[in-house]
Amino acid sequence: MTLKKKIYIGYGVVFALMGFVIAWAVSNLVSLGKATDAILSENYRSILAAENMVDAIERQDSGILLVFLGDMENGIVQFRENEAIFLEWMARAKDNITIPGESKLIQAIESDYAIYRRAFSLLTDMGGTAERTLQTGDYQKTIYPLFTKVREGCIGLRRLNEETMYAAGAEAGRVARRAIWSTVLVAATALILVLMFSMFLAERIVRPIRHFMEASRRISAGDYAVQVSVETRDELGELAGEFNRMARQLDHYHQMNIDEIISEKNKGEAILSSIEDGLVTFDTRLKVTAINPAARRMLDLGFAERAELCCRDILSDPNVCDLIQKTVAADIPPEVPDERRIITVTRDDNALHYLFSVTAIRGPEHHLSGVVLLLRDVTRLKEVERLKDEFVMAASHELRTPLTSLGMSVDLLLEHAADGLAEKDRELLQAAHEEVYRMKALVNDLLDLSRIEAGRIEMEFENVSISTLFDHVQAVFKSQAEIKAISLTSAVTGDPPRVRADANKITWVLTNLVSNALRYVGKGGHIELMACRIGPHIHLSVRDNGPGIPPEYQSRIFQKFVQIKGREGTGSGLGLAICKEIVRAHGGAIWVESSPGENCTFTFTLPAAQ
Repeated sequence: MTLKKKIYIGYGVVFALMGFVIAWAVSNLVSLGKATDAILSENYRSILAAENMVDAIERQDSGILLVFLGDMENGIVQFRENEAIFLEWMARAKDNITIPGESKLIQAIESDYAIYRRAFSLLTDMGGTAERTLQTGDYQKTIYPLFTKVREGCIGLRRLNEETMYAAGAEAGRVARRAIWSTVLVAATALILVLMFSMFLAERIVRPIRHFMEASRRISAGDYAVQVSVETRDELGELAGEFNRMARQLDHYHQMNIDEIISEKNKGEAILSSIEDGLVTFDTRLKVTAINPAARRMLDLGFAERAELCCRDILSDPNVCDLIQKTVAADIPPEVPDERRIITVTRDDNALHYLFSVTAIRGPEHHLSGVVLLLRDVTRLKEVERLKDEFVMAASHELRTPLTSLGMSVDLLLEHAADGLAEKDRELLQAAHEEVYRMKALVNDLLDLSRIEAGRIEMEFENVSISTLFDHVQAVFKSQAEIKAISLTSAVTGDPPRVRADANKITWVLTNLVSNALRYVGKGGHIELMACRIGPHIHLSVRDNGPGIPPEYQSRIFQKFVQIKGREGTGSGLGLAICKEIVRAHGGAIWVESSPGENCTFTFTLPAAQ
C-alpha cells in the first residue's frame, strides 16, 4: 500500500466523524437561531406598535389641551390626525398577538380608547357653543383619567412584550450555550483521537525525512557525493531515489561550472571597475555590500578600507539615506524632482556636484533584496550652467539700455513723425514698436529669472490675506474678462486663510496664471480662483475650462522657453518658470492637473501664517 493511501484511510475516518459532528452542531444552531429570530421579530413588532400608540395618545392629549386653551381648530386637527395613527398601530398590534394575555390587554385598550374618543367628541360639541367656557378642572375630572388609563394600557402592552422577548432571548442563550459546550466536548474528543493517530503516523513518516535533512545539510556544506538509503517502496522510497540522482547531477554541475562562475564574477568586477560613474549597493538594513572604485574616489573612501559601512557613514547628505530608507520601506523608489537629485560634497575648498539615482534590486519572486545608488559627476555641467546664467544676466542687463533707447526713439517717431509717413511705413514703425517692447519684456523676464535662481531677489515676507490677493487679481482682469464674456470668480474653503508670503511676488504668480488662462479660454468660459488649507500649507489654485494641456507637456511646462506646439503666442515661455522659482523661494511647490480638451488647474502651496 502506498503512503498516500495510508494517509487517506487514516484521516478519512477522522474527517468523516468531525464532519458529522460539525454538521449536527450547525444544524441545531441554525434551527435555534431561526426560532429566536422569529420570537424576537414578533415581539419587536408589538413593542413598536405600543411605542407609537403611546406617542399618538400623548399628541392627542396635547390637542385636547389646545382646545382647553381656546385653540379649538388646531386642537381638533391634531387630535384627529393622531387618532388615525393610534388606530393604525392598534390594528397592527391586534394582527400580531403571539403571547398569552396580550389579546385581553389589547381589548381593554381598545375599549378604553373608544370611551376616550367619545369624551373628546362630547367635549368639542359643548365647547363649540358661545355660552360654554372650558375650564381646566373639567380636563382633570373627565379627560385626564381616560388618557392615563389608555396610556398605561399601551405601556403595559409594551412591557409584556419586552418581558417575553427578554425571556425568550435568555432561554435561547441557555440552549445555545448547551449546544456549544456539547459540540466542544465532542470536537475535543475527536481532536484527541486525531492527535494520537497523527503522532503515530508522523513518526513513521519523519524517520526517513530525517535522513533527507542530514543529506541536505551535507550538500549545503559542499559534499555532493552524499547518498540516501532507500528503505521503503512507497513515495518516500521513490523520493530517496530521485534525491540521490539530484545529488549526482549537482556534483557533476559543480565540477563543470565552478570555473565559469569564477570567470563571470571576475568579468563583472572588471566592468564595474571601469565604469566612471559611482555605484554603491546597500542591503535592506542600509549596509554597504559593494562599492566600485569610482564611488570610492567620489566619496573619498580608501581603496583598502574593508570595515562594515552604513549609508550615513559614506554620505554627508542625510536626504539621500532617507530616500534609500523609503525605497526599502515602500519596495519602490519614490519620485524625486530633478532639482533635488543633486548632492554637493566639499573637498579641498572645492564644491563637487553629483547627480544620483536610486534603483531597487529584485530577488526571487520580485522581493526587494537591496538598493543601488548611482552617482554621476556633474560638476562641470553645474559650472557651465552657472556661467550660462551669468552670461544671460549680463547680456540681458547690457541689452536693457539700448532697447530702452530704441523704444523711446520709436515712440517719438510714432508720436511726431507718423502722420507724415505712408501707410506701409507706419505699419512697419508700429511693428518695430511692438517688437521692441516684446524684447524688453523678454529681457526683464530673463533678468527676473536669473535673480531668483541665483538667490539675489529680495523677499518681503508678511502675513497676507488670500481674499485680498484674489480681490486684487479680479480687479486687474475685470475688464479683460468682461470683453471676452469670461466668468472670473473666487472661492475660499473655510475661514479666509492667511499666508506668510511676499504679496507682490505671489500676486505676480496669480496674475501670470490668470493671464495664461484668459489667453486660451474661449468666449463664455469660466476661470475660478480657489484656496483651501491642508495641514500647515495653503493650496491656491487657478482652474479654467479651456483646452487643457497635453500629458506630454505637463512635466515640462515649468521649464524655460517651453511652449505647447501649435499654441505659441506672444509670450516668452518664461512665465511659468518664474512662477516656479518664486513659489520655491517661498518653500512651496507648484504643479498642473489637466484633462486634455476639458479643463486645466494650476496649484501651488504657501506656508500658512502662524
